[in-house]
Amino acid sequence: MEQIKQIKQYAEALRLTNLKKNPEDILHKAQIDKPTYTDFVLDILSVEINNRKAADLERRLRLARLPKMHDLDLYDHNVSNGIIRSELNQLRELLWLEQCYNLILMGPSGVGRTFIAAGMINDAVRNGYKAYFITMEELTNILKMKEITSNALNAYNRLLKAHVIAIDDIMLFPINKQQAVAFFNMVNQLHEHASIIITTNKSPKQWAETLEDEVLATALLDRLLYKCEVVKLNGSSYRMDNRKTIFQEKEIEEAS
Repeated sequence: MEQIKQIKQYAEALRLTNLKKNPEDILHKAQIDKPTYTDFVLDILSVEINNRKAADLERRLRLARLPKMHDLDLYDHNVSNGIIRSELNQLRELLWLEQCYNLILMGPSGVGRTFIAAGMINDAVRNGYKAYFITMEELTNILKMKEITSNALNAYNRLLKAHVIAIDDIMLFPINKQQAVAFFNMVNQLHEHASIIITTNKSPKQWAETLEDEVLATALLDRLLYKCEVVKLNGSSYRMDNRKTIFQEKEIEEAS
């Protein structure tokens, strides 16, 4: 028992979580399987490495702040919205990310802009990239507060170190001049160092109206569109076409 206690202490010091939690089970299994010394050590280390990779992935997915729907394996390819299966699969290969290309997903509400953007961030995180999903409203708040609070500053610095950022619903609401300048400065710092995914219901030409500054809008677009794929989505709202109801199917049929 003293040796087991010592094993747990050493495992804790070395952050070998599985060995710390299950030394008795590991030793019992070894007594039954009788592995070589080499295999025994490799088994212990491989479990610890896999556990750390899983924990790191979970942490990075949590930091990515993905919306509930973000798994592109569940994408409904029966929906006609302007992007076909082969194009989506090509985007999922992430070659554009390696080349620091930007991606603009443009179209009306409900055609899959946010789902595709979040899915790309999910794929990027699972492929080892630093990737984050953020709404324009959240980003605007960070830009406003980064000189005031450490939390906002840390969030901002994290974004600057990203390989790819998805900004959802850009230009949906007007932003003031100070916020627009701060947004431009961030995009300028990321330019050719990271990829930016943007979802918007406005064409780039309409951005100047939202920013109320044509010069600033032109400078912003110059950096975003330099290396960029613009995907124009269309069609009816997926959410409205698949609207949920609290009534049972039978009751709906009777009412129709």
